[in-house]
Amino acid sequence: MISSKPETFSWRQLTQYALIAVVSAALTLSAIWAFPQTLLPPRLTISSINAAVQPPPQPQTATPVDSPQSFVTRAVQRVGTAVVRIDTERVVTNPGINPFFDDPFFREFFGGGVPQNPQEYRQRGEGSGLIIESNGLILTNAHVVSGADTVTVTLKDGRQFTGKVRGIDEPSDLAVVKIEGRDLPVAPLGDSSQLKVGDWAIAVGNPLGLDNTVTLGIISTLNRSSAQVGIPDKRLDFIQTDAAINPGNSGGPLLSERGEVIGINTAIRADAQGIGFAIPINKAKAIKDKLARGEQIPHPYIGVRLFTLTPEIAQQINSDPNGVILVPEINGVLIEQVMPNSPAATAGIRRGDVIFQIDGKLITTAEQLQDAVEQSQINQPLKMQVKRGEQTVEISVRPGNLQDAL
Repeated sequence: MISSKPETFSWRQLTQYALIAVVSAALTLSAIWAFPQTLLPPRLTISSINAAVQPPPQPQTATPVDSPQSFVTRAVQRVGTAVVRIDTERVVTNPGINPFFDDPFFREFFGGGVPQNPQEYRQRGEGSGLIIESNGLILTNAHVVSGADTVTVTLKDGRQFTGKVRGIDEPSDLAVVKIEGRDLPVAPLGDSSQLKVGDWAIAVGNPLGLDNTVTLGIISTLNRSSAQVGIPDKRLDFIQTDAAINPGNSGGPLLSERGEVIGINTAIRADAQGIGFAIPINKAKAIKDKLARGEQIPHPYIGVRLFTLTPEIAQQINSDPNGVILVPEINGVLIEQVMPNSPAATAGIRRGDVIFQIDGKLITTAEQLQDAVEQSQINQPLKMQVKRGEQTVEISVRPGNLQDAL
């Protein structure tokens, strides 16, 4: 017969061991809860243990986060509602059929079926502008509204107004249009004299009929003369930019990064890409009030075609065996042509003369001479020192008003 005594002893030991294990586990977990940073590895905490045993989270839709606006966005928001679209229309009269076809012989030859062109047709154009006063004064380019029979102004919010052209200045390519409105958004005007090459430039307008278009670039150069741009009939020193300026942008604003108007977009070069031009806003600020009152802007002129002369250029001219004149080999401005009945012609300026001084100031470039004339007074004499062959003569020229000569 086998005794049961050893079996009873074995179960008692097991119970004791289990009790010790439970107490040890309880003490260990309590210590971990109390001192997790000390007793657990750096990346292992109670929360990570709980996360490990929790079921994976269900996918959720991401909550949009507002990203900070760019300076372009802020600039456009500041000015955008003051930029308008300008649609124009004018009636163009066709000169009619050639008198050649009025001959009875040709009428009989064609059987009376001589083709007739329409006597009149409507020519439409479009451009941009900006509101400069809350009562509805709008600044734009002269070439946008010149000769228009009707002008329609559309605001960004879709409202349309009939515009009335208050004043046009062709030499500066600026015009003021008035619409009947109140409390309209106004574009803040900056100071173009503070611009530097490399500053940001933002062009806003309605190119090619695409409303509210924004392009970005930099100021490429300053004081680019209208003669260099290829439009010698204007009296301007342009801001040059690589911000895209396309047909329909004309009259719209060129903005600084602060959202201030620094120029009026006006021209592009047909033979180049990435080159656009704007009228400095300070030029517009100087004459906008006169244009709004319908006053004429005086532009002194003397009536010559000219270019900058240097000794090197003079040597090239004089070395041409087919040359018709010999020019002095000095720094100055060579007169290439004198317009008939102009102030220069009346004063005795001749082709081949070299102007090197005006009112005691040395003149070495065509731009300096143009500036001197532009800053003069109409019918007030300018004393010019002129080199004519081997002689030096003084000629007094009284500038006329360019508007009268157009």
